[in-house]
Parts: sequence; C-alpha cells; structure tokens
Amino acid sequence: VTGVQTCALPIFAGRTPWQLFRRRFRRDRVALGGLTFLVLLVLLAVFAPLVADHVVHHGPNDLDRSTLSDIGLPSVGPGKLYWGGVDTSGRDVFVRTIYGARTSLTVALIATGIATGLGILLGLIAGYVGGWVDTLISRMIDLFLSLPVLLFSIGIAATCSITAEGCLGGLVQPGISLVVLIISLFTWPYIGRIVRGQVLSLREKEFVEAARSLGNPTRGILFREILPNLAAPVIVYATLTIPSNVLFEASLSYLGVGIPPETPSWGRMIAEASRGQLFTVAWWMLVFPGVALVLTTLAFNLVGDG
Repeated sequence: VTGVQTCALPIFAGRTPWQLFRRRFRRDRVALGGLTFLVLLVLLAVFAPLVADHVVHHGPNDLDRSTLSDIGLPSVGPGKLYWGGVDTSGRDVFVRTIYGARTSLTVALIATGIATGLGILLGLIAGYVGGWVDTLISRMIDLFLSLPVLLFSIGIAATCSITAEGCLGGLVQPGISLVVLIISLFTWPYIGRIVRGQVLSLREKEFVEAARSLGNPTRGILFREILPNLAAPVIVYATLTIPSNVLFEASLSYLGVGIPPETPSWGRMIAEASRGQLFTVAWWMLVFPGVALVLTTLAFNLVGDG
C-alpha cells in the first residue's frame, strides 16, 4: 500500500538495579562529596610511607628533641618543616595523622566485614529454620545486646594485653587483631537481628515456595533466592556501621586499651593531646586527628545515606 505513513513507536529500555543506583547516586552531590573525600583519604593512607619518605621526610616515630622546650612541651607548630607541628615526643603530627588513617580504616573495614558476615549467616539460619534454632540464636543476640559494650571491651582488651602472648593460647595478639576481634564480637548482633527479621518475611514469598517445590536444597534457597534480596539493607547497614567502628577503635585507643603506643591512631593522639589539657598549649595536637576523625565519620554517613 502506497501513501501510508508509519509511525515508529518509542522503545523503552529497562534499567537494572545497578543502573538505577548509579543514576540516583550521581544526583546526590552530598554523597558524592563524601565519597570523594573517602577516596582521597584511602589514597593518602595507602601512600603514607611515600609521603613520609619523599615529601615531608619524617617517619611516624622519628623523634626531633630540638623541637621541644625546656619543660618538654612542643615548641614548633605547623609550618614548612613540620606540616602538623610536633607532639610531646618531637614526632610530626601530620605524618602520624595520615598513618592513623591506615589504622582506623583497616580496623573498621575488617571488623565490619567480619561482623556483617557472621550476622548474615546466623540471621539467615535463625529466620529460615525457625524453631529451637531460631530461639537459641535470638536469645544469644539478646544476650550480646544487653551487655555493657564499653566495659566488656576494656576488660577483654586489658586482659589480652597483660602479656606479649595475648590470649586464647596466643591466637589473639595485642594490637590491631585484638581490636578487630572486640569490635566484631559486639557488633554482629545488630545485623543478625535485621537479617533475621527480613528472612522471616521472605521465606513466605511465592518465589521461595516455588524453589522448594522444585526440590532446591536449603543451602541453595538461602544463598541463591533469599540472600540477594537482603543486599539493600545489608549494604546500607554496613556503610553506616563503618563510621561507628572508627569511633569504637578511637574510643578504645583513647582509653589506652586499643592500639599499641608505637602504632599511630587518631584516638590515642587525641588522648595524648587531652592529657593535662595539653591542647591549650599545642592546639595542633588535637585539631589534626580530631578533624580527620570527624570528617571521616561524616563522609561514611553521607555515603551511607546516599
């Protein structure tokens, strides 16, 4: 037939959840700002040895006694030679701050990964199996949530730090591994309770019933059908837990039971600046690690909200 014009219909392409996430996340400038700061912080922490050796020429534990006054107080503030001033031992505060980022990020990321993995596993089992298994795991979660976390953390850290062998037959050594163990031990119940509640709802859905009717094993249903539907709450919770764990590590180090003195840590640096109100004389000892801790916590929360 001639003379008949056809009109092409528009083609609508579906978007995957990952494409929708990227599109919406790019519109959130606040979250993008937080992500940019975290990327720069990670790069600075990774390349901290290069910065110390080739840029400022001071290591985190290099001492310069000539920068101290007669009474042992820092007499050199931020400048060309020492970008962050010096502390009471003559060490560069800026270098110790960027090395402290390595400590805080390492502890927070590893502890969050362990706690999230354990919480997901136990939450899946409790929510899907039910019965006495659910009761046992749920009561264990309630028990951990009822404990005074800070007091128990101080007690465990102090007990395992008495000797160089650590505790559990030398399995847990004083230092970063001990702090990671403590944080993981007291943070997994939160994600475990969230996952259990979600699984209780998901196990009654039609797609789970269909998987059962096809004879899929329980392990396949848990990890191929239910677990992918838990990605959203788990990811959001993990991004919001990381800054809490950064503060947790800083609190333990502030109280003197976390990271060893020779390992730079923001919490220990803040504790040293607060001792005897030293920050009233050497304000830079408190400002640099304090600002780094606040901005890192804020950035993680902004990314998590985004």
